[in-house]
Amino acid sequence: MSFVLKEISDQIAVLTINRPDALNAMNDKVVADLESTVQSCIDDKNVGVIILTGAGDKAFVAGADIKKMQSMGAEGALAFGKAGQQMTLTIENSPKPIIAAVNGFALGGGCEISMACHIRVASESASFGQPEVLLGILPGWGGTQRLPKLVGPGMANEIITTGRMVSAAEAKSIGLVNHVVASEELMGKCFKIANQILKNGPEAVAQSLDCIQKGLGSTIEDGLAIEVENFSKLFGTDEAQEGLTAFVEKRKPNFRNN
Repeated sequence: MSFVLKEISDQIAVLTINRPDALNAMNDKVVADLESTVQSCIDDKNVGVIILTGAGDKAFVAGADIKKMQSMGAEGALAFGKAGQQMTLTIENSPKPIIAAVNGFALGGGCEISMACHIRVASESASFGQPEVLLGILPGWGGTQRLPKLVGPGMANEIITTGRMVSAAEAKSIGLVNHVVASEELMGKCFKIANQILKNGPEAVAQSLDCIQKGLGSTIEDGLAIEVENFSKLFGTDEAQEGLTAFVEKRKPNFRNN
């Protein structure tokens, strides 16, 4: 049995981390299930956008399974950390946009998973945090790397070293999430964004994500070189010809053969 449910409709895949009795806490099996399910959507030509959420109304992902971690030791922690990091890289490097629908607690690994997503939408009741220092450990799935890029090093230093909770409203104000909506509007907002993306050329979307991701770790000169290379490559595609021709002909482009 997989701990990640998958539903696909109209080119949108909704993935639900399904362990509500444990607040969707992550163990080895859930990590493996999430990575494999995300990869299956990346490989599926019928999927254009992915929405990731948690089962129930209390948690997106409340963190890693602490009872499991208690007996890990250094060697086990290294393997668990690397598995979690690879899973977040699969999410982050997806050529198809992944939207986090954060419906409750996004703590520890849950916050790290949400940060690996391309877009984050939170319910008003959602809360974020990297509370690992309260347990005598530190974020191991990219929290020390992605959080400073999103909110700046000063705020990241505070959030990580205090281990404090961040409300949805504060998360929006510091740039940790894109939107905050009422709980009953959360999935509707995510679907609205997904459908806006689906109107656009899939290769253009994928190459834009590639430019942004690679540019974050590059000098401005290297980032611009990546951008202009991807920009020029698109001009040799049927997708670009369809988009440019549609504009000249004053009609809507048909990028996905709808």
